[in-house]
Amino acid sequence: MNRKQLYMGSFFDHFMIIYDPRQDGKVQHKLMDILFIAVAATVCRCDEWAEMEDWAIAKEEWLRQYIELPNGIPSWYTIERVLDVIDPKQFEKCFSEWMKEITQIDKGTVVAIDGKTMRGTAEKSSGKKAVHIVSAWCSSNKLVLGQVKTDEKSNEITAIPELLDMLFIKGAIVTIDAMGCQKDIARKIVKEKKADYVLSLKDNHEILKGEVEEYFKDAEKDIFKDEKILKYSTLEKWHGRIEERSYYYSTDIKWMDAKKDWEKLSGIGMVIRRCEINGKKTEERAYHIASVKTAEDYARGVGLHWGIESTHWSLDVTFREDNTRTRTGCAPQNLALLKRLVLNMVKKDQERYPKRSLKRRRFLASLYDDYLEYIFSINFR
Repeated sequence: MNRKQLYMGSFFDHFMIIYDPRQDGKVQHKLMDILFIAVAATVCRCDEWAEMEDWAIAKEEWLRQYIELPNGIPSWYTIERVLDVIDPKQFEKCFSEWMKEITQIDKGTVVAIDGKTMRGTAEKSSGKKAVHIVSAWCSSNKLVLGQVKTDEKSNEITAIPELLDMLFIKGAIVTIDAMGCQKDIARKIVKEKKADYVLSLKDNHEILKGEVEEYFKDAEKDIFKDEKILKYSTLEKWHGRIEERSYYYSTDIKWMDAKKDWEKLSGIGMVIRRCEINGKKTEERAYHIASVKTAEDYARGVGLHWGIESTHWSLDVTFREDNTRTRTGCAPQNLALLKRLVLNMVKKDQERYPKRSLKRRRFLASLYDDYLEYIFSINFR
């Protein structure tokens, strides 16, 4: 077996457990052939089903090095139908197991959890709501670790524990926005996952937020001179934008009635963001509860949470996710995972074109077979 076959074989090993629900007598195209085409085509800028078919026809000779194609290239309809019927839970499990193999979670690594609505999957005429995907993102390699689907944002509370079950995050700092600021979720992060948390406080915990807000108002009147207030600050300048972040963190929380209700609650925090863009200044404040011990860890958790929002931006701009009109069955969920899988694959290139945008890397993969093979080789060994 040559080197190319070896790493392509590793790709198939990761996704072999996916059950093919199609009727045996009617199957003309192998499941692994279709999945391989879908992944490789998506690496090469194909974000629509018809584009995948067109790409596969043009690349048939290259594809036959790795897959059998007993009845030629499957139609775009067949590719879509297969992604519609395979079990997304199995697909997600394969994805998360692959990520466990290529990702190392060190102590203090930030794992950000957030949801994204696929706007194009909503259907006004039938009243069908858009698919909402909750994902976990890792700060150390900037990759998506896993995803879970919900019908709407309000269901994130039930989706987050399910997502946590898929992840190996011992020693990490898990950051979640206000929707995930729940006692059961905090307990699961600490007790089951052996990790820490930084949870955003908003009006869904009105009393607790009010207490934290009042605490820091009093501290600010004294210009944060209290030694119990830990401080950390950052200053960034780029493209005419100046952003200063001042972090204040206190582990002096014996006075809090809520302390006993939150697993390992160690501190409360406030961040003040001051921005200046072309002379226009803005200021905003955010509040958090956390199980970390230092202002540095608190600041890292809050500061790096933006990474998952940047990933969502990439999915929209580079992969046109919000333009997706796939709405039936399991296809929207599986297509979302396919895009996140490929996003990870392309991001992992830190040698050939580390300074090129993801969009340009995908374009290069569509032009040069050796670069497409390189993308597979660094992800599946």
